Order: sequence, then structure tokens, then C-alpha cells
Amino acid sequence: MIQTNCIQNPPISINPEIMSGTPVFQGTRVPVQTLFDYLMDGCTVLEFLDNFPTVPQEAALELLSYAAQQVASKEAVA
Repeated sequence: MIQTNCIQNPPISINPEIMSGTPVFQGTRVPVQTLFDYLMDGCTVLEFLDNFPTVPQEAALELLSYAAQQVASKEAVA
């Protein structure tokens, strides 16, 4: 069984002075959407991290865990 930690605050930052308020990984200017775009294009998390070395691996994994928790906590829509 996989044990997941409940992540209350994902490792993102939203500041109107950074990337016009686009959600980015904390301490970077890398939009979180970029990670999802990479994954949707068939790339791995490691490929994303190789291309965006300012994003800590832990932050990328925490964001994915947070997203999974959000999806799992919502009721299925028929």
C-alpha cells in the first residue's frame, strides 16, 4: 500500500509581480503548468527537472501529490 502525506499547501507561489500572477514553483519563475504540459506531452518528471534545474525534485513531486489528492477528494461527476 502506498502511503501519501496530506499536503495542505502546495509548493507554489502566486504573485502579481512574478510572471503576471501565473502560479509558479516557489522561488522560481517556472510556471506549474509547465510540469503538467511536459507530462501531457509524454515526458517524465526527470526530463522536466533536467530542463528546469531551479525546480527542486521535492517541489515537483509535492505538486503532483497535491493535484492527485485534489482529484481523489472530489466526487465523481456522471
